[in-house]
Amino acid sequence: MPDPRSGGPLVSEIGEAELLARILPLLPAAAAATTGPGDDAAVVGTTDGRFVVTTDLMVHGPDFRLAWSTPWELGWKAAATNLSDVAAMGARPTALVVAIAATPSLPVEALEQFAVGLRDACESLAPGCGVVGGDLSVSDTFTIAVTAFGDLDGRPPVLRSGARVGDVVAVSGDLGRAAAGLRLLFSKGVDDDGRPDAGRAAALRERDGDVVSAQFAPRPPIGDGVLAAAAGATAMLDLSDGLGLDASRLATASGVGIDLDLDALGPDPVLAIGGGEDHSLLATFPPGTILPGGFRRIGEVVASPVGAVLRDGEPLDPRGWDPYSGWDGAIG
Repeated sequence: MPDPRSGGPLVSEIGEAELLARILPLLPAAAAATTGPGDDAAVVGTTDGRFVVTTDLMVHGPDFRLAWSTPWELGWKAAATNLSDVAAMGARPTALVVAIAATPSLPVEALEQFAVGLRDACESLAPGCGVVGGDLSVSDTFTIAVTAFGDLDGRPPVLRSGARVGDVVAVSGDLGRAAAGLRLLFSKGVDDDGRPDAGRAAALRERDGDVVSAQFAPRPPIGDGVLAAAAGATAMLDLSDGLGLDASRLATASGVGIDLDLDALGPDPVLAIGGGEDHSLLATFPPGTILPGGFRRIGEVVASPVGAVLRDGEPLDPRGWDPYSGWDGAIG
């Protein structure tokens, strides 16, 4: 993060109007917006009168550490996590609304870099999607809330509840890489007292950039959501809390079980099953479907037990991230 002692202004030293004047030009415009930032509310067009909406909250401590993440990475991740939820409905992302509660000591440059991260994520992952509004406030804890909108373009949404016995279970995107990055950070990105250390995190970026980047700046396969819907996906969700837990959620909603193929889960099945934050897409397709985009087969939908996740026919503990039981209260 930019050093508060580097000479640049802090958010407490300039007014909201000047802060917005610095940030707004950096944000991506939304192609579907007829009225964007600057009015009381935005106006965003839809093709058939329906839209998909989702929101995600990031709080310093349980969700990110400023000693580890750069502001640009926070902006990218805040966009990517929401775009992935829209894609999981089979929709095309169209707009973001961003609310930030910043600490008074946060450098203005940090919010500028955050805005650039938002822009870069939208332009790279979901071209045409942009920021149409938001809010700024002050808090003792840096907090980011993003709401994303998407257009179904006349298609029905792909829900979690449509998987049928015999369907192919497939995934598009990484499995376990973000968890591998987080494991590295907690083992080697901390000081001797176990606190997040910016210098050691930077060294990990140099040495293990792929997995560290998967944690800090995930690249979910946004376009594959629409491709899955067009190919007839029967159910789909975003893998944010780990394959084991999220597959169990899909199975429970659909009234089925899921049997995973261990050999299809990559070199570290434990991380693939129990790790979170990959933001890949898990979907089910009718038998015989030619899998679209980057989807690959990892299992099959079975009749029972309902909600169970099996691994090669054996019951699997559906582990994953739970924000209430998974955080130890440390800030760092």
